[in-house]
Amino acid sequence: MHTYELDEQTVFNSGHNACPGCGEALAVRYVLNTMGPNTIGVVPPSCIAIICGPQPYSSMRIPVYQTTLEASAASAAGISRALKRQGKHDVNVLAMAGDGGTYDIGFQALSGAAERNEDMVYVCLDNEGYMNTGAQKSSSTPYLAVTSSTPGGKPSDKKDITEIMAAHRIPYVATATVGYPDDLARKVAKARDMEGMRFIVVLTPCLDGWGVADDGAVRVSRLAVDTGFFPLYEVEDGERYTINHGPKGIPVERYLEQQKRYRHLDADQIKEIQTGVDHRWSLLQARAESMARPVVCD
Repeated sequence: MHTYELDEQTVFNSGHNACPGCGEALAVRYVLNTMGPNTIGVVPPSCIAIICGPQPYSSMRIPVYQTTLEASAASAAGISRALKRQGKHDVNVLAMAGDGGTYDIGFQALSGAAERNEDMVYVCLDNEGYMNTGAQKSSSTPYLAVTSSTPGGKPSDKKDITEIMAAHRIPYVATATVGYPDDLARKVAKARDMEGMRFIVVLTPCLDGWGVADDGAVRVSRLAVDTGFFPLYEVEDGERYTINHGPKGIPVERYLEQQKRYRHLDADQIKEIQTGVDHRWSLLQARAESMARPVVCD
């Protein structure tokens, strides 16, 4: 088993406006406290903006620019270039956006920033829907999950943002979750110390939107990984794959039964989801093996 010693700095404060037990607030804590105080944040309208709060009462002890929903990557790129113009090469620029502002509305700016290899760390806190506005579906919402705009279950698959970003051949792409905090902090630290465009997508359960118990965010996040629903891996320069954590033989039903958004499923639908999870895991293993990188999975 690979472990990473958490070296948290006090950048994220308590007393914020997140829901009790919020997985996203926990992810923000690990991300910010690992990035450190020499950071400028960029946050679009989202649950993250609510958690951040307004200045001078922000929960974040760093400068934060609250941008428009579609412009996170463009705003971060502008700040990064301005800092370099001033000779300030030691300041980190961190964009933190939800899946709506990353997979959907903000994707054009994100793809453009990746194509230009802008120097920033971009973290997508993925709660798989537009949770801040009533739990509507996004292109990150998984197949058959119930949302307020797909009451019978979403009829299409989740967009594979990780592979899309890897296809831009940027220096670093990774998946993470609060269920494996040491893995999350290690990846943020690795991205922080690199140059160019770095992208991390962090699975962050929304307790209300997913229908998860108030104390269930970490447990559900870990099950997402251990069932293979959301494996943890890294891609460097679009080619070098390293799988960190993957399925442990736990059926995906264990993950689904923790969430009200999947309560409508019958046995055949659960089997269909399991087949899809198994197939995607096989594809990921094949990519890792074809790039001559070992699969490291505990």
